[in-house]
Amino acid sequence: MEDKTLDLRGLKCPLPVLKTRKALSKLVSGDQLIVLTTDPMSTLDLPHMCNEDGHTVLSSNTSSNGTSFLIRKG
Repeated sequence: MEDKTLDLRGLKCPLPVLKTRKALSKLVSGDQLIVLTTDPMSTLDLPHMCNEDGHTVLSSNTSSNGTSFLIRKG
């Protein structure tokens, strides 16, 4: 299993989803990806993309610095 971090802070929709999808495509099933975003729409868009693509959002945490997602590739 491999854990990677993808820092997408400062990017606006649709780039966080597109770059997350691309990063996940390079991982193997079961790998985990930490995604950092500041785009408020990512709280809706990333879970939706994961649901559509068969990945699992294990956790999401929002703070004053943005939102972090822990995603397991399906």
